[in-house]
This record gives sequence, structure tokens and C-alpha cells, in this order.
Amino acid sequence: MQVSSLNEVKIYSLSAGRSLPEWLSDRKKRALQKKDVDIRRRIELIQDFEMPTVSTKIKVSRDGQYIMAVGTYKPRVRCFDTYQLSQKFERCLDSEVVTFEILSDDYSKIVFLQCGRFVEFHSQHGHYYRTRIPKFGRDFSYHYPSCDLYFVGASSEVYRLNLEQGRFLNSLQTDASESNVCDINPVHFLFAMGTAEGKVECWDPRTRNRVGLLDCALSSVTADTEIEGLPSISALKFDGALNMAVGTSTGQVLLYDLRSSNPLIVKDHHYGLPIKSIQFQHQLDLIISADSRIIKMWNKDTGKIFTSMEPEHDINDVCLYPNSGMLMTANEAPKMNIYYIPVLGPAPKWCSFLDNLTEELEENPESTVYDDYKFVTRKDLENLGLAHLIGSSLLRAYMHGFFMDIRLYHKAKMMANPFAYEEYRREKIRQKIEETRAQRVQLKKLPKVNKELALKLIEEEGEEQQITRKRKQKNLPSLLKDDRFKVMFENPDFQVDEQSEEFRLLNPLVSKISEKRKRKLKILEELEAQGQEEEEEPEGKASDAESSESSDDEKGWVEEVRKQRKLLRQEEKLKRQERFKEDQQTLLKPQFFEIKEGEEFRSFKDSVKKQKLMKKTLEDRLKLEEKLGTLNVSDTTVGSKQATFKLKKSEQQRKQQEAEKRHRQERKTVRRSASHLKSRRGRGQLFH
Repeated sequence: MQVSSLNEVKIYSLSAGRSLPEWLSDRKKRALQKKDVDIRRRIELIQDFEMPTVSTKIKVSRDGQYIMAVGTYKPRVRCFDTYQLSQKFERCLDSEVVTFEILSDDYSKIVFLQCGRFVEFHSQHGHYYRTRIPKFGRDFSYHYPSCDLYFVGASSEVYRLNLEQGRFLNSLQTDASESNVCDINPVHFLFAMGTAEGKVECWDPRTRNRVGLLDCALSSVTADTEIEGLPSISALKFDGALNMAVGTSTGQVLLYDLRSSNPLIVKDHHYGLPIKSIQFQHQLDLIISADSRIIKMWNKDTGKIFTSMEPEHDINDVCLYPNSGMLMTANEAPKMNIYYIPVLGPAPKWCSFLDNLTEELEENPESTVYDDYKFVTRKDLENLGLAHLIGSSLLRAYMHGFFMDIRLYHKAKMMANPFAYEEYRREKIRQKIEETRAQRVQLKKLPKVNKELALKLIEEEGEEQQITRKRKQKNLPSLLKDDRFKVMFENPDFQVDEQSEEFRLLNPLVSKISEKRKRKLKILEELEAQGQEEEEEPEGKASDAESSESSDDEKGWVEEVRKQRKLLRQEEKLKRQERFKEDQQTLLKPQFFEIKEGEEFRSFKDSVKKQKLMKKTLEDRLKLEEKLGTLNVSDTTVGSKQATFKLKKSEQQRKQQEAEKRHRQERKTVRRSASHLKSRRGRGQLFH
């Protein structure tokens, strides 16, 4: 459970828990749930309270037992039973749902307005009937006394479908080109619709005549708001018999009394995003308005912010559970968020244990996403001596570094620097001692790092303070006391290297500028002491004198820069001579190169020939092969080219063939000698 607080209002996010890396397998996640107490203590209020990809709308039945949500992908509706704290059923649809309405007290009668101009009716068992309206619909409302459905959308007409007779009735003709939202007052059943032109038209369903028109676009423009384009109506909600809240596409919420054409209050979200949902909270007289980024709760009488919530993902819809402090949102993410705000009201009866649980919880900081893993860069791995683990399963590549197990990181850090804790402890003790010393009466002390720069700044500040006292001006803040530059006088890494080439070349110019500034300050002091006023003529004379002095200064620092350059050249020359002497003293050892197996070293010329051959084009190489006789290119009867070539034998194959040839020759000689001996023996027997 995640706890946040704004304006001393605690908000408990029941769907937020300790996050796990996405690349962990299900088996590892289950193992972590068994081992880790924090993961095991996550609150899953309703099991599988999510959609495959995105949830678009969410509503609660009038009896409070069922929560229904629609989303994608594939388009579907899911019903959750709060008494069982689990999903009751799921139904897939043919097209995406724009909005839906629960007509009965439970889930037995539902109407869906879909993208393809379809209106689909569902009963308790499932799909019941499907019809179509003439134009694309954007919203609809149900008129209970007459059983009429009022559809508004991309048309100037409001279509009426009577559910008792089962047929379409005469539509209402409006002055708007398109309508975005509509609502029916629950007390006197006044029908109101918000148009794309930023107007709200009110109709009486009994007489089917327009009884009022509000220009909300003009009223939403105030001195504090900046609006780009014409505001259209994006949300509409009645409260009681007389109040009505209107949300615009530019991020304003207007609260009206139906007896007046001027809004009682105009609340700006300051994000410039369309208002998605408006809800009324009667116990504390709050209005809950939401755009895609933030949910704001504010007092409907004063407009003062009560609290606000910014979920991680964009908001599509907000639903307030009746007579409780529970709030649910449909988001641009699979998981639907559940928030519990005890100040708004008690927990619902099906999760009354939340009241006892939240009383015991204390406000904790937000947890890190990867608590069991440490993010390290390649440089960190080299410092720890773990660079050889790159590519192994112990490191997981992510952005410009790697994730590694926090236990392995601590072990490696202890081995790399076993006295790190002692050094850290000494540093903390030193800081504590310095903090206690800072409370005592201090003398002007120079910092340990960049002492000369600090002394220079102190001297300049002292001179400037004297001038500002005489002129009765405010003192400028000191660089030494500024927290932004504090590290420059504490961290040794920021120490100015006066022997570096850049410093030695820039120092003459800086010193001349500081001297010039000091002279100018002295001149100003003398003028003030004499009581002379700053006029144009003396200024002209001083400027002439300054121009002559500046030309002399320029000559001086140019000569100084030249001297420094000469010195730098001489130093480089001496360094080169020292390196040359060291090279002469060192004995060069012969280097040996290993020849690959199966190859024979002939000369360095062969490698040079190979490199030259590889640089040639394919055409040149083919011509060379033709000359050597290893390649033959000829034309065929069809008109294409035919190439025959001989494969070059490797050195190992050549040696093997020579050995086989020698072996065959030896066998032949053996056979010949054997046959010769046999013939001689045969002749001897005949003579005998």
C-alpha cells in the first residue's frame, strides 16, 4: 500500500504495491513473494482488477455490489462482485465501447454505445439485442419516467429510442453542429447536452422544446486563464435540482445555478487538457474533476483545493463509490487504480477492514522501483573489478549501465575497499564536528580548497561593500556563502591547477582585468570624496584616460601571454628530450608472432600481396584469376555468363595429398619387388 499526503489529506493507493522488474520470470516472482515480506503484504482488494491493455470506462451498480468496467484489447466488459472480491464474468464485444449505462440495480440490464454506431443491449444471461443509430454516437442518457434513451453525437439531432415500445421516436433538432456529452437531472428530469461550440442546451422531455441556452465558452474565459481555440464541452454533471457542473476541452470547470446564466465559480486545471469526469461529494461539499493527468478535489463554494492525485498513467474515467471514501479510475494501463481517502468517508461494507488497517499505518516515503537491484555503470564495474561479468546472467543491461543484485554489489564493494565504512564514519564525525564549530564565534578562515581564489573573492567583496555602504545600496550575495558554489571550495576535484596550460595562458588576462577594476574603483572613490557629480564631460575625459590605459594594459598582457607560450614550448621540448633519452636507454626485445595451425610462413611479401589483392575490385580479381588459370568465364547460349573455377587447396590439404602420393608410390615399388621375386623363384624351380 502506497500512502501520499497533500494538504494533510492522506490518500491510500490500494492498487499500488512494490514493483518488480518486468524481465523477471513468473517462477522468480513467485519465489520473491514467498521470501519477501513487503511483496507478500501487498493488498489486492479485488482479484484480477485489471484489463488486458487499457480500461476506458468504470461504473458501480446502484446496489453497490457490482463494479463494471470496459476496455480493450479485445473489446470486452468485466463485472466484479464486491461480495466475493473477484471477477463474476467477462464478455467480449464486436467493437470498442464509447460509453455504457447500467439500467437496473444490478448487472441484469446494461446498454453499450459502441464505435460503429451500434447500440447493444445485454441482459443477465448475455447479449440480448443490437441496433444501430444514424450517426456516430458520443454519449447517451436514460430517461426513467418515459423509458427513453437520448443519444448525442456527430449530428445536430438528438436521437430517441423508446425501450417500452421498442422503436425510435422523433428526434430533437438542435442548433449545434455536433454534441459531445449529455445528462438528465435526477430530480426534475431536465435534459442537458454540451455542444462542440461551447454551449449547453437544456430541453424539457415532456414538451420536447428547448427551455434554456448557456454560453459556457464565453464564461470560461477569465483574466487568469489563457485559452487557445474555442472551448467545447467535454463533461457535464447535475447535482440536485439546481446545480450543474460543466467541463470544457481547455481544462476549465464551471459551476452553474440553473436560475442564472453566469457561473458561480470557474476552476482552471492549468493543464490545457479536456475534462474527462466530474463527480460531486456531498459530505464535504466537494467537486471531483479529472483530466487525463490529474484528479482535483475542491470546494464548490470557495474553489479552494482540498487535495489532488496524479496517477502514473493517463486517466480515462473516474468513479466515486457511493457513500464512501473509495475512488476508482480507468487508466491507459492494464491495472485499474483504487484509492481510499478516509477523510471523504468510511470504507465500503465489503472491505470494512480498510478502516482498521489505515489507522495503524504511518506515512512512509515512496519505495524505489528496484529495491533488490543496484544500477551500476561500466565505470563502476571497472572500479569494483567486475568488468568480466559483462555479458553474463549476473548483469542485466539497461540504458547506459547494468542492473545487478544488491548483495553481490555489497560483497564486491567490501572486497574492493574493505575500509570504506571506516572512512565513511570518519567523514561523518568530521562533518559533525565542523557543524558544532560553525555555531561558535568564528574567525575569517580560508577554505582548504582554492585558497587563493577565496582570498581574491574576499578582497573584492570587501572593496565592493565599502562602495555600497557609501552609496547606501544593498550588498550582493557572497559566492563563498552561496550553496551552489560551496562544493568548489570543499571538493579537491575542483582545485585550480595553476601549472596547467589553460591557467597559465588565461592568468595574465585575468590579473590585468582585476588590476584595471581596482584602479577604476580607486578613481570612483576619489571622485566621490571630492563631491564631484557624474557629468558627460568628465566622463569623456576619464574615458580617454581609460582608453590609453587599456591600450597599455593590452600590450602588457599580450607580452605576458607570449612569455608563457615560450615557457610552455621550452617545457615540451625538455619533456621530449627526456622521453628520447629513456627510449634510447631501454632495450628493444624481439617480438614473436604465433602462426595459425595448418599454415606455413614463407615471407612477409605474401601478406603484402594478400592485402593488395583484397583492396582490388571484384573485376580486377576475376581478371587475375583468369590469367592464373584458376577461373574460366564463358558465355552460354541463353546469353548469361558461366564461370568455372578451381578451389585453392590449403597447406594442410596439400601436405596430406603429397603424403598419400608418396604412400601410393611406395606401395607400387613394394608390389613390383614382390612380383619380381616370385618370378625368379618360379624360374629356379623349373631349372631344377
